[in-house]
Amino acid sequence: MMRRRPVMRMAATTAVVAGTATAVAGHHAQKNAQQAATAAPPEAAPAAAEPAEDTYEQLEKLGKLHEQGILTDEEFAAQKAKLLA
Repeated sequence: MMRRRPVMRMAATTAVVAGTATAVAGHHAQKNAQQAATAAPPEAAPAAAEPAEDTYEQLEKLGKLHEQGILTDEEFAAQKAKLLA
């Protein structure tokens, strides 16, 4: 009979640990589901790639116009500031 007690104690401990782990996992799953349900839907990300490339191309054009003397330093600076704002 002496051998049964350690086996039963180990079985009981295993059952308690497994039950606790299941309860904790269920709690976390429920908490995550509630947070997902109450979270605001993500906003659509602005299309950053296209305007950035467009801005770069426009800056190149402004630079060429400035180099050719078509734009003054002040005009170039003002147009560049508008693009980068």
